[in-house]
Amino acid sequence: MAIKRTKAEKKVAYDKKLCQLLDEYTKVLIAVADNVGSNQLQEIRKGLRGDSIVLMGKNTLIRRCIKVHAEQTGNKEFLELMPLLVGNVGLIFTKGDLKEVREEVAKYKVGAPARVGLVAPVDVVVPPGNTGLDPSQTSFFQVLNIPTKINKGTVEIITPVELIKKGDKVGSSESALLAKLGIRPFSYGLVITNVYDSGSVFSPEVLDLTEEDLMEKFASGVSMVASVSLAISYPTIAAAPHMFLNGYKNVLAVAVETEYSYPHADKIKEYLKDPSKFAVAAPVAAADSGAAAPAASKEEVKEEPEEESDGDLGMSLFD
Repeated sequence: MAIKRTKAEKKVAYDKKLCQLLDEYTKVLIAVADNVGSNQLQEIRKGLRGDSIVLMGKNTLIRRCIKVHAEQTGNKEFLELMPLLVGNVGLIFTKGDLKEVREEVAKYKVGAPARVGLVAPVDVVVPPGNTGLDPSQTSFFQVLNIPTKINKGTVEIITPVELIKKGDKVGSSESALLAKLGIRPFSYGLVITNVYDSGSVFSPEVLDLTEEDLMEKFASGVSMVASVSLAISYPTIAAAPHMFLNGYKNVLAVAVETEYSYPHADKIKEYLKDPSKFAVAAPVAAADSGAAAPAASKEEVKEEPEEESDGDLGMSLFD
């Protein structure tokens, strides 16, 4: 017979386990566990077994353990988790890829009926079609202003009806009707709300960013830095190429307008004196790009006799 531990012993064991996890892991997912049953939570633990551990508990106890661990070890990074411990939340300690772990957690959702008083997480739409209910049940549909008709002794919904909007509380009539129709409109599971990684806390949407997104945001940031630097004439690495180019343009403009000159400026002055040279340079480039076309056409002409000889050979074999 197993000896039942006291509350004090359970707290000591929990504190020891949490401190051990804080020592071993650097990545944590904070998940809301509203409307998640024990069986569902057990399935999630099985699915994450290997590189992740799900830890549930009272927020006050978790805060105390984190605070004591920070005092004992001097590692205060996990103190960033304390403001996030609000409501019915749990911690998922992991050594795997954060995005993959979040996707694995999202798989374990269970359908749930619309109970009275619940806040709808999604819009609930009743689809048209035969409900299988007898005509005596039409009162439910009339109360909710759902158009119906009697077809072959059963109630049939004519058009789709948005029964509950997202954010609204489920009423008794809506709950009873959905139960009679066998519709379980809601699904619940662990919802990742925040991500902790080596002292940094960020939104889970960051995990969806790709390398292309990061490069685009980086390029946008560099562009903004360069713009500000040019506007206030403050030199930075981002603005340096533009500053050199603008400076060269100014020097060239001075050389063109004055007798001062240098080799590159001489070329520009020569073109400005004789604009026809601009027109001569363009056809030369076009001729270089189209030089390969005649050669290709000659090769095609040479290949035609080979195709004819193949046809002749085929005909001789046929004869």
